[in-house]
Amino acid sequence: MPQLSVAAVARKLGIAPATLRTWDRRYGIGPAHHAPGKHRRYSAADVARLELMRDALLHGATPAAAAGYALSASLPHADPTTPPPIPDTGETTLRTRRSGSRLPLTDAGWHARGLARAATALDADAVRRVLDESITAVGAQTTWDLAVRPVLVAIAQRWADTGAGIEIEHLLSNCVTGVFGALAASTPTTTARPVLLAGMAGDRHQLPIVVLAATLAQRGVTCRSLGTDLPADALVAAIRRTAPAALLLWSQLSDTADPDLLTSLPRTRPGFRIFIGGPGWADVTVGPRVVWLSSLQEATDAISAVASAARPPQPNL
Repeated sequence: MPQLSVAAVARKLGIAPATLRTWDRRYGIGPAHHAPGKHRRYSAADVARLELMRDALLHGATPAAAAGYALSASLPHADPTTPPPIPDTGETTLRTRRSGSRLPLTDAGWHARGLARAATALDADAVRRVLDESITAVGAQTTWDLAVRPVLVAIAQRWADTGAGIEIEHLLSNCVTGVFGALAASTPTTTARPVLLAGMAGDRHQLPIVVLAATLAQRGVTCRSLGTDLPADALVAAIRRTAPAALLLWSQLSDTADPDLLTSLPRTRPGFRIFIGGPGWADVTVGPRVVWLSSLQEATDAISAVASAARPPQPNL
């Protein structure tokens, strides 16, 4: 049976490698056959139990309860397409006052439901608490995919249906920017060359860049976020100054996706990879050196792989 490394399992589950090690050390949920002093290697059954623990955490279980649930579950399931029911822990650490109707969330976990309640009540402190709890439990990437993104989609649906709720989206976006931004700034990184993240000139969508910086930081990738609406000459200056391992340019709208800019970027030694992200690039033809990343997980995986393999720049002698 194939054995996966800590890094490979972390990518599969969308959590930080350090979280996996903590789960193993504190709660005994790790590789079934791990010899002291050896690298952890996970079997398919080990990964399945970790998925159960992650899902239980997202539904509100404490780490100890989630680990106990995952360790006691029978594997494989009778029906591999249907996971076992996650027990109702009866634990609700979040209380918010009601404000307006509920957001339309389907099959959402506890953190998504708690985030929706707090955002709808315009309770910024509660929103930040839920985000912090979820990131601690399952990491930044899973928090975005299974908690934040479903709530943002539900808010957008409400606005499309009723024309109401823009204040909810603004508050949630500001809280996510603050929490994920603080995470990126406080997480130690190890890569030799940085990754540059920027929004195209005319694009003011900051949230995707902030979230990606946080997920990359949890992979140990050093990022330099240049913000949104970055002029072309400022981008060129930043590339020459930092000799990055990779560059990601975000464009939310097709009006700001400029393929001519991609071909005019300076060359560096060693070179750097060019990535683009955002729906604005979806229908734009780009050259072979440019890779479009269609999701947060794809972006985190691709950029972290390039940054980890990049050689440090050589000094001029």
